[in-house]
Amino acid sequence: MKIKFCLLLLVAAMLPSASQAYAEVLVIANNSVKSATVAKSDLRDVFTGGLSSLKDGSKVTPVLLKAGGVNDQFLSEYIGKNDAAFRATWRSLVFSGQASMPKSLDSEAAVVDYVAHNAGAVGYISAATPHDGVKVLAVR
Repeated sequence: MKIKFCLLLLVAAMLPSASQAYAEVLVIANNSVKSATVAKSDLRDVFTGGLSSLKDGSKVTPVLLKAGGVNDQFLSEYIGKNDAAFRATWRSLVFSGQASMPKSLDSEAAVVDYVAHNAGAVGYISAATPHDGVKVLAVR
């Protein structure tokens, strides 16, 4: 009985760290984007090629991370796809001539720099990444 109780305590102690494995994802935009908020459905449409302007009239272009935990979390939480399915969606748009593949960068710092210097750029980073020079969009 003591062994079961100890195992239960061990598992309970591990749960908070497992839930903290993912950092908060921030959606960032160039300061030229007028809005301070974006609907989750609009964000999904921007990042899947279905929308190139927000409701406030701001033209936007998505900027992607090439891979990693933040990329996977963003795609899961806001797009509803894994990386392979997401990129397959874009490949079909590109091959059909309906769109060009979004810029894809190697690091969160590169995403911040690109978004800061390109009008209408929208990207995503972890909350722990310094993000001076860009605005954080609240997703509702």
